[in-house]
Amino acid sequence: MRNEELTTNETRLSCESLSQETERQLKIILKGAASVVNEEDLRARLARSIRSGVPLTVKLGLDPSAPDIHLGHAVVLRKLKQIQDLGHRIVIIIGDFTGKIGDPTGKSKGRRALSDQEVLINAQTYQEQVFRILDRDKTVVRYNGEWLELLTMTEIINLASTVTVARMLERDDFQNRYTHNIPIGLHEFFYPLMQAYDSVAIRADMELGGTDQTFNILMGRSLQKDWQMEPQTALFMPILEGLDGVEKMSKSLGNYIGILEEAQVMFKKVMEIPDSLILKYFALATDILPEELERIEDALARGENPKDYKLLLARTITGLYHTPEQTRGAEEFFHQAFTNKGIPENIPQLPLPGSCACLQDLISPLLAEKWIVSGSEFRRLLSQGGVRLNGVRVCDLGTPIGDGDVLKIGKKKFVRLRIS
Repeated sequence: MRNEELTTNETRLSCESLSQETERQLKIILKGAASVVNEEDLRARLARSIRSGVPLTVKLGLDPSAPDIHLGHAVVLRKLKQIQDLGHRIVIIIGDFTGKIGDPTGKSKGRRALSDQEVLINAQTYQEQVFRILDRDKTVVRYNGEWLELLTMTEIINLASTVTVARMLERDDFQNRYTHNIPIGLHEFFYPLMQAYDSVAIRADMELGGTDQTFNILMGRSLQKDWQMEPQTALFMPILEGLDGVEKMSKSLGNYIGILEEAQVMFKKVMEIPDSLILKYFALATDILPEELERIEDALARGENPKDYKLLLARTITGLYHTPEQTRGAEEFFHQAFTNKGIPENIPQLPLPGSCACLQDLISPLLAEKWIVSGSEFRRLLSQGGVRLNGVRVCDLGTPIGDGDVLKIGKKKFVRLRIS
């Protein structure tokens, strides 16, 4: 009788342990997510994975059309890293085949298809940046041309028969173009269909994407059902606002933080975000645990100084992409340049010919190195007191310069002049 009681207790403890680990993983996965389809299914899959020791296969599709990744793009990648750290199998699918069609998501007109050369170059650049976040040794990279290029015409027609034109026109972008008589190429309908087929090809348990990819990812669930598979769980991450706190982070809007930017630039940019976005950036742009996020939320609600937590945020984000030494240096630079209003020690240098003798002579070199947008902008800043030489405000283009002088342009740019 005693042995039976021990066995029952062990079973109960084992069930409790399984449940606790399932809920722990679920909490981490759902942190910061916009929505999940569906949570109970994900819970069951996690429990099954933990019990069997077989990791979930988690998919992310990348269309290699814009290879410069910023923190907005990295929201999904950071979530993948958290899932990877839980022991699950991450599969990155590079859309070398679908990239030749062009993702029509959010487009008011058809996107130009990429050439083979462009796809390969962009895909390589993407991988280099992706592995600044994910563990290269634990990540599987596949190209969807591996299976899509092998489909016969019969198989393609069968694939197309699984969805109606009316269903395709449910997509906002297609619907808007159809309503406004803007042409829709028949080939564009194949993008979401073939992207969905990727989930069939790798038998995905879960797919991640931004909320702008909802239609494509749900199409993957539908197609798996047609192939008599258990439909994947879908996890959607929200769109991250840029430095202005209003618009979606975008390089074209200039409100972005690139993951390849120098530590000093990254740290300074994070400090520029509005206080209202501190929690959202912690949730989406870092890997902190849910309980730590709750602690920061409570502290801010109690009225603690947001600047202290913004400094922690800048330190955390910069530390994800740079060494501890670079991160410390970036923080020191920020305090020297923008808090203490001093001249930082380690600042970029601008090589100049010996003929440079005054501020007027700097305009062309500054333009060439993209320190200024135009000569007229520099003159405007000069007239408004926005230019300093060695900490002293200057307003005359005839002001003499010398080797080693430090020029401050506007509120944020420092450069040391090196005259040969």
